[in-house]
Amino acid sequence: MAQVSGIPQFSLIYVIVKFGLGSKIIKEAKKCGISGGTVMLGKGTVHNKILNLLAISDVRKEVVMMIANKKATFSALEHLNKVFHFEKPNHGIAFTTGLTDLVGTRSCTINDQIESEEDKSMFQNIVVIVDKGNAGDVMDAATSAGSKGGTVINARGSGIHETSKLFSMNIEPEKEIVMILADENTTPAIVEKIRQDLKIDDPGNGIIFVQDVNKTYGIYE
Repeated sequence: MAQVSGIPQFSLIYVIVKFGLGSKIIKEAKKCGISGGTVMLGKGTVHNKILNLLAISDVRKEVVMMIANKKATFSALEHLNKVFHFEKPNHGIAFTTGLTDLVGTRSCTINDQIESEEDKSMFQNIVVIVDKGNAGDVMDAATSAGSKGGTVINARGSGIHETSKLFSMNIEPEKEIVMILADENTTPAIVEKIRQDLKIDDPGNGIIFVQDVNKTYGIYE
């Protein structure tokens, strides 16, 4: 385990791109010292009539997750932005969140740190886990509270008789994960609306957690 007084030493990089580009994202990131990543299938939820904050529409997407120390994260994001042009509409988005603990990999080290503090963006990543089929209700609630869109990921357990857990909640084939990138000023209202409409406080109805976003690429208004 790598941990230093609870201070984020590593970053979790999210990149959301068109279907088929996930492996190319990882290939380019490896050129900057990132050892690899995980690619998940997702679906954009933004309707054409809504401001396309996430630069995605209702089509298949790939969500790439990679972990790196801060120096590698900075280099990788700059490189990926130059190659994939996230500043252009519908070319994808990339953002990072901080990690304080890292277990199971030697590819990330603590010694290479950015000299200055990582830029603080004005966005937060809202993650909602609900029963399969309820993602639409999550997005309806979020949209009514000011959200511009999100990404839905199908979650699977690790076997027929075994399920993985997140915060003591089973994640089975019947679950969906909804990721919503929101302005930090609208996050509380979005979370509360989802909480009320989906009755998240009732046992088994789902969970919500929020991640602070450190740096973003490809987000436009």
